[in-house]
Amino acid sequence: MILRQRPLSNTIDVNGATIKNTFSRILLWSILALFLSGCNTQAIASTSASSSAKAPVKILSQRQYDVRQQLTIVNEGPGQPEKQNLWVALIRDFPPYQQVQSMNISPQTFTLVNDEYGNQYAEFDFSKQPAGTTQTVTIDYQVTVNELSFDLSACKGQLPGDFIQPELHIESANPQIMALAGKLSQGKSSVCQQVRAFYDYIGNTLVYTYNGANWGAQAALGPMGADCTEYTDLLVALSRAQHIPARYFEGLLYLDNATSSLARIEHAWPDVYLPEAGWVALDPTLGRALVNRDTYFAHYTPDHIIVTMGVNPSVLRGGDYWTHLYWPGNSTTIQVTGNWQINLVDHAGQTSAE
Repeated sequence: MILRQRPLSNTIDVNGATIKNTFSRILLWSILALFLSGCNTQAIASTSASSSAKAPVKILSQRQYDVRQQLTIVNEGPGQPEKQNLWVALIRDFPPYQQVQSMNISPQTFTLVNDEYGNQYAEFDFSKQPAGTTQTVTIDYQVTVNELSFDLSACKGQLPGDFIQPELHIESANPQIMALAGKLSQGKSSVCQQVRAFYDYIGNTLVYTYNGANWGAQAALGPMGADCTEYTDLLVALSRAQHIPARYFEGLLYLDNATSSLARIEHAWPDVYLPEAGWVALDPTLGRALVNRDTYFAHYTPDHIIVTMGVNPSVLRGGDYWTHLYWPGNSTTIQVTGNWQINLVDHAGQTSAE
């Protein structure tokens, strides 16, 4: 696939200068200052299933899912935290890819927080949780996901100036990345051909190796192997190196007979902005085999559910899907575990668990 299954804990214990994070060691307070920062993201116009064949985006089919996320916070003692917060990324409408029909959050006492990408989070305050007790967070969704095709027949025109900057894990200004992007772009008469060249190079060159971390685009060019995060990082970085806007998504993949051997439920993939077509979906990880190459280029399969946009959303502080913070860190030991369940709802209203 594909995706790495995240470790069961994504916790930062704060006690003076002590910070423990499964995914990265970061400067906590500088990240906290970014909470309310904002930037505009490129809007995407959705189209109806009755769009003409010449429409840039056409809805081919739809799937509806029941999605449940459950997180368990156990204070193993001996003390209790003075402060304790949990931030959980929320699945939201993201046209034309998906619509959320309903969302139920328990417990109902939480604060909504937005980040610089427009992602939304439920922030829970579990301060002074007694030793030996358990807190449970459950979020239930009904989500409709569209299968989309994109018309790339024109592929001429201006590109917007958003989503073209380098960032952590997206090293589009790195000389090695820039040189590779330039080499792959040679002889390509359109932006669409350039992006297809990047996509094919990644499928032909990278060797999938699950690593459970995000090492970035440049690391994907080395011998250490890559999973869905590096496949996505490299596609985004190569595109941005040629000033082609590209975005990073982290979300869920409904696994069936076609994908269960390629992926895990937690997954990452990009989209790119192409002239005339707008934002165009692709999945270089699932499309790495030649037999799947066309299926995942300019075609959004309805087994992808977006949770967050952006490779490093500030609220998550280097984590994925959720992050947990308590202090002082030497007051007690707190463990957080989480899991997902996705049920495909068929036309008769039946469900099949995945």
